Amino acid sequence: MSFFTLLLLAFGLSMDAFAVSVCKGLAMKRITAKGAVTVGLYFGLFQAGMPLLGFFLGSFFQSRLAAFDHWISFALLSFIGARMIQESFSKEQKPESSSLSAGNMLMLSVATSIDALAVGVTFAFLNVNLPYAVTFIGLTTFSLSVIGVRLGNIFGAKYKSRAELVGGAVLIALGIKILVEHLFNL
Repeated sequence: MSFFTLLLLAFGLSMDAFAVSVCKGLAMKRITAKGAVTVGLYFGLFQAGMPLLGFFLGSFFQSRLAAFDHWISFALLSFIGARMIQESFSKEQKPESSSLSAGNMLMLSVATSIDALAVGVTFAFLNVNLPYAVTFIGLTTFSLSVIGVRLGNIFGAKYKSRAELVGGAVLIALGIKILVEHLFNL
């Protein structure tokens, strides 16, 4: 996987966490560096850990699925991307809690990283430097989450739907790229 592809993937996966971080920042009356870093650590660690878990699950089933792996990658990335795009158009606004409790942050971290688990499954079928990829995804998510808390505190939830829309489009584009490369041996 090229650096540019990994960059796009990390960016796309980070958009859910970024959007929730913006909402966290909006809900906080006063943000602190500790609070922003706490949000970034939770989201970054889960975004790095879930692809790792997905990779091991995918590796277990790889021999059974090798003939269809590109279709699986395409379907998972397209589904996740479409879901993110659909959520970006949702009119329903859920009020965000400013709580940084372990329970609250664990729930949000799992919810925003399920797509990373599915992407990790696709890593088992691709030529990916796994330690580099999960570290890069985790650091990207950490950085964007810390920025998101600050932006949310400054600008509010104005850009939440745009972040989800862009992230979804990027994941769909990556799914199409994987499918095209596999079908046409590029």
